[in-house]
Amino acid sequence: MRQADTDDNGAAKLTSVEKKELSDLRRRTRQLEPENEILKRATAYFSQESVLPK
Repeated sequence: MRQADTDDNGAAKLTSVEKKELSDLRRRTRQLEPENEILKRATAYFSQESVLPK
């Protein structure tokens, strides 16, 4: 019920546990984004190598 009231009023009231979890998730996202980009580039590189005739 309190969450519904918070959502309706537009107020962002997070518990300390939720704030920590959100912070941890944002940090993890910042770590994963460059890793994902590296994997995309590696995939593109290796897919080109397998297509070229020898």
